[in-house]
Amino acid sequence: MKKHNFSAGPAILPATVLEQSANAVRDFDGIGLSILEISHRSAEFKAVLEEVQQATKDLLGLGDDFDVLFLTGGASSQFYMTAMNLLSAEESAGYVDTGAWSKKAIKEAKAFGTINKVATSEETNYNYIPKGYEIPDNLKYLHITSNNTIFGTEFHDLPETNVPIVADMSSDIFSRPIDVSRYNVIYAGAQKNLGPAGTTLVIVRKGITGKVTREIPTMLNYDTHIAKDSAFNTPPVYPIYVCLLTMRWLKANGGLTTMAERNTKKAQLIYDEIDSNPMFKGTAAKEDRSLMNATFVMEDDTHNAAFLEACTAVGISGVKGHRSVGGFRASIYNAMPMESVQLLVDVMRDFSAKNG
Repeated sequence: MKKHNFSAGPAILPATVLEQSANAVRDFDGIGLSILEISHRSAEFKAVLEEVQQATKDLLGLGDDFDVLFLTGGASSQFYMTAMNLLSAEESAGYVDTGAWSKKAIKEAKAFGTINKVATSEETNYNYIPKGYEIPDNLKYLHITSNNTIFGTEFHDLPETNVPIVADMSSDIFSRPIDVSRYNVIYAGAQKNLGPAGTTLVIVRKGITGKVTREIPTMLNYDTHIAKDSAFNTPPVYPIYVCLLTMRWLKANGGLTTMAERNTKKAQLIYDEIDSNPMFKGTAAKEDRSLMNATFVMEDDTHNAAFLEACTAVGISGVKGHRSVGGFRASIYNAMPMESVQLLVDVMRDFSAKNG
C-alpha cells in the first residue's frame, strides 16, 4: 500500500530525491565509493558544497552579501548561537513569542544579553500571530519563528520595523519567495522542506559577525565556519548531499514561486474541508493559518481513534497532532503531492458521512 506521509518532521522528501540518495549510498556519482565513505576534503564533496551553497543563493535570491553555512546541532543549536554571535551583554534583542520553539529560543538567548519579548500569543495557546505591537528601534535584531509546526500558524507578513530580522525558518524554508533584504540571519533544521535530520542551514549577512565583546568557543563561532566553508571539522556529508538533491528538485520544478502556488492550493483544499465539514474545526486563526501545517480537532473527540484508524486504512501516516495540543495535524510540505491531500480530504468527507 502506498504511504502518504503527513509527518511534521522528519518529513516527506521527493520520490526522485529518495531514489537518487539511495543510489549514492551504493555508488556516489560513479566513483565506486559510497557517499557515506567519501572524504569531506575530496574534490567530489567540495563540488557538492559549492553547488548546494550556490543553489541556496539562487533559490532565495541571495547576493554575495550573504554566507551560506551547513552546520550541525539542529535549529535548537541556533537558539543560542545567534545570540552568542550577534548580541553583546549590554545590548538588547527583541523576540516574538509564537510557540514552543520561539519560547525555547528566548530561554537560550537570555544568557547573552537583554531579551525583550515584544509580543506573545501564549494567552490563547499560540493560536494566532501577534500584530500591532511596538518594536523598539534600538534592538540589535528581532527574532521570529516564521512557521509554527505545533500550533499551525505562520507569518504571512513581516513585522513593520527597520530592525534586522533573525528568523527560524525550519518548517517553511523554500516554501515561498522571501524578501532577503529584511534578514540578518536565517536558520533552518533540514528535516522539513530540505533534507534529512543531521544538518542545519544557516544564512548569515556579511559584516554582522565579529562585533561582540565576549570570547566565543571555536565551534560556536560563525566566523570559524565561514572561514572554513562549512568544513572546519567533518560536516554531515550525506545530509548535505540530500539537501543538494532537494534543491535540484526545487529548481527543476519551478522554484519558490511555483512552490508557493502549489502550497497555497494544497492548504486551501484541506482548510476548505475543515471549515465546511461539521465534524472538524480548525485551531489556528484563519488569517494566520500555516501553509505547511494544517491543525484541526474533531467537534466530538470521542471519534479521534476511529478517524485515525480510517486514515491508517488508506495509508495516511503522521496526522496525529503534537502531544502538547492533541487533535490532528496535516503537514503539507513542498514534496507532498496534491493527490495525498485530496485523499485525506476524501477520508474526512467519508468519515463525516458515516458518523455525522
